[in-house]
Amino acid sequence: MREVMDLIHKRHSVRRYYDQPIAEEIRRQLDAYVEKLNNEGSLHIQIVYDEPECFNTRLAHYGSFENCTNYIAMVGTPAPDLEERCGWYGELLVLEAQRLGLNTCWAALTHGKSKAILNPGEKEVILIALGYGKTQGDTRKSKRPEEVSDLSTDSPAWYRNGISAALLAPTAVNQQKFRFTRDGNRVSAKPGLLGTCLKIDLGIVKCHFELGAGKENFEWA
Repeated sequence: MREVMDLIHKRHSVRRYYDQPIAEEIRRQLDAYVEKLNNEGSLHIQIVYDEPECFNTRLAHYGSFENCTNYIAMVGTPAPDLEERCGWYGELLVLEAQRLGLNTCWAALTHGKSKAILNPGEKEVILIALGYGKTQGDTRKSKRPEEVSDLSTDSPAWYRNGISAALLAPTAVNQQKFRFTRDGNRVSAKPGLLGTCLKIDLGIVKCHFELGAGKENFEWA
């Protein structure tokens, strides 16, 4: 738990990378983890290595991406919860990449066409830039716990820890449009009504909440 929270605190969005291939041993570990997540989440996540075209477009330059030649493609079969699952399992992969010494950035629109392979009926939901960052990124401004939850002075420690972890989650344009509520040990998380990538963000923040709170302490409502 301490190691995961350390990764959550250290991980920030990074858009500028060194022109350096990802080491083969790290690729093997990432690919094995992708296989595990695909099995758990019924997804077709793919890591595309050494591909300079996707993030070498006008949109990518507008998004300040530099030397991004590796990326994660979050792919799956359309379903009501596909975007949320992509957020959840994508963030687990982001944290694993951080553990392995890499940096990442969720990228919804600021890129060109990816080289991901889509099977019939599949959809590419979002990409995640990946590589050795020139910096470790910057801390973002964050909302207060009471702005995103019903946290109170008598809330249990696990709930407080979960909300703290959720507030450290990356969200589109740092919008943090989500809300958590608790009824005993049952927790509900809802996305905002207006914004971009809201269901993806919901998956990311729910992932963070569970990592921070400990899944043994609560149930999702």
